[in-house]
Amino acid sequence: MPPPINSILRQPPPPLPLMSSLTTRHVAVIGAGAAGLIAARELRREGHHVVVFERGEQVGGTWVYTPESESDPLGVDPKRRVVHSSLYDSLRTNLPRECMGVRDYPFERREGKDRDPRRFPGHREVLMYLQDFAADFGIGEVVRLQTEVVIAGLGEEGKWRVRSRPSNHNRMRSDDCDCVDEIYDAVVVCNGHYVQPRIADNIPGITAWRGKQMHSHNYRTPEPFQDQVIVLIGGAASAVDISRDIATVAKEVHIVDRSLNENAIGKLPGHDNMWLHSMIDSVHQDGRVIFKDGDTVGAEIIVHCTGYKYDFPFLETNGEVSVDENRVGPLYKHVFPPALAPWLSFVGLPWKVVPFPMFELQTKWIAGALSNRLALPSKEEMTQDTEAFYSSLEASGTPKRYTHNMANYQWDYDNWIADQCGIPGIEEWRVEMYKFASKNKRLRPESYRDEWDDDELVLEAQRDFSKYLN
Repeated sequence: MPPPINSILRQPPPPLPLMSSLTTRHVAVIGAGAAGLIAARELRREGHHVVVFERGEQVGGTWVYTPESESDPLGVDPKRRVVHSSLYDSLRTNLPRECMGVRDYPFERREGKDRDPRRFPGHREVLMYLQDFAADFGIGEVVRLQTEVVIAGLGEEGKWRVRSRPSNHNRMRSDDCDCVDEIYDAVVVCNGHYVQPRIADNIPGITAWRGKQMHSHNYRTPEPFQDQVIVLIGGAASAVDISRDIATVAKEVHIVDRSLNENAIGKLPGHDNMWLHSMIDSVHQDGRVIFKDGDTVGAEIIVHCTGYKYDFPFLETNGEVSVDENRVGPLYKHVFPPALAPWLSFVGLPWKVVPFPMFELQTKWIAGALSNRLALPSKEEMTQDTEAFYSSLEASGTPKRYTHNMANYQWDYDNWIADQCGIPGIEEWRVEMYKFASKNKRLRPESYRDEWDDDELVLEAQRDFSKYLN
């Protein structure tokens, strides 16, 4: 069940301070994916001095595809070689490109080599959009590539000590001779949340199962699954895509989705080698997987499409921020820890959202709060609001791990932040296009990326884009 709308969303924004009180800050942004790039632009627009730390070799974060996967297919070994990307080769966006872009930098079709003109493009086109964004706004000059943040911690007089080192640093060395310590006024955390896998380890027998197991984080192509029987756990977007990708070569694919309606259990319509099941009852060392619906299969591989964990190994806050059952908190509006606001903030924690426009709004709010142009409530008011939000989740029976799930109220959230910033809210065409795409996906699960009936909304978006395109 998604979280309820917090009543505070309907409250008016606080008054803006006088422009003469604006202050320039030195800000460290951790991560140069979409959230970090957008944060850097908004912070610089506000007049702040920015450094972006990126451990990868290029900007783009999770949208940088790497053919290789991790040494541990499940992604649970702390000594494994960590690969940041969770992209699979065939991935296409599940949102139309018009919805995805930031307001004044539309995700338009571009001519050129390797460009993907499709309305639901492949992952490389999204990366190229982000690269274009970084180039056009000069963000590259403030990004330190192949630089890993080791510590971002509270220092003296409320400042932040950021220790970084080259990301190819030998982790077996105990000395810190390659590390650099710097002092910043504020830290903006944009390190993403599609790197540390969550696995279904509470299924009886699964930890002792002798077959192969892997997490979708390490899935790239279907060829390794040729002629095998696969059990895939999960019902979200990646599970849908990966199951169909694997089915092109596998003998059988059995999809386990705890949210399935009983009437949906059985062979997947239109597919000869795919079945839908309720949850797994038990797993056995002889390869048998027994489902709660009574079916049994002899499987060779179990694929966990079971999501990810929030992880901030570099962050030291003296206990002010923690991750508990995948809730990052306490956070006021999923962004500011009340005790450390506005000097520490998080961008991009919410899921089941249209991400890039949300990043834009969140970072405008952060940038304005840091400059004193936008006023935040007091620590006590933010704490009270956050506790009320958590209490409302508990009262509604929403599991703690769904704290950042905004499936049903992302637009209210976006528009509330826009109000805080004194700017227009989310465009109505974007809301309607998102709703249409979601409906079309349910009606045409196999072809929604190439068949649609919302051309009027596309024209409306194009008219809106003309205000920003040269």
